[in-house]
Amino acid sequence: MLEMALSLREERGGGPVDLFLALLQDRLPLWLRILHNLSHLVGKGQVSDNLLPIARAGIDYYLEVQSAALPAFTSPAVTVRFREAVRDTGLGPMAEILPLAGYLEAEQRLGRVAPSVDPVGSARLLLAGCFQHAYYEMFVGADAGPSRDAGAEEIIKGLRLEPAA
Repeated sequence: MLEMALSLREERGGGPVDLFLALLQDRLPLWLRILHNLSHLVGKGQVSDNLLPIARAGIDYYLEVQSAALPAFTSPAVTVRFREAVRDTGLGPMAEILPLAGYLEAEQRLGRVAPSVDPVGSARLLLAGCFQHAYYEMFVGADAGPSRDAGAEEIIKGLRLEPAA
């Protein structure tokens, strides 16, 4: 993460880039730790109950990060450099997707997730739902849709992970 921040500062766009990098450096490790900690819940509780706090934390994370990212990426040079830094550090989308998919695969092996579920696809959908909720809240307002808690519940329910009874 520090390497990414330093490389972006070389072509920084000023205050907004610094704010975004500081926020990302603070929040991304915590977000990834939350995702990786799912592995400790395999076989425990209900799968949907285990994923609910993940969805809620995802909404919060994306809302914070998007709010800081928008003013930071007004320069094409900064955007290109950020993409390169993400590739170089391996912190692209798969850093978020793989821990979720791994959890779903492990639960699937235990019969707690339907065999028809695609773990990687479901992980992508969960994260996309969180991102979309945060995006709408940021641009339209928190009162224009469900609360963050209700949104997280809708996201998890929409995945239809449970095996048929």
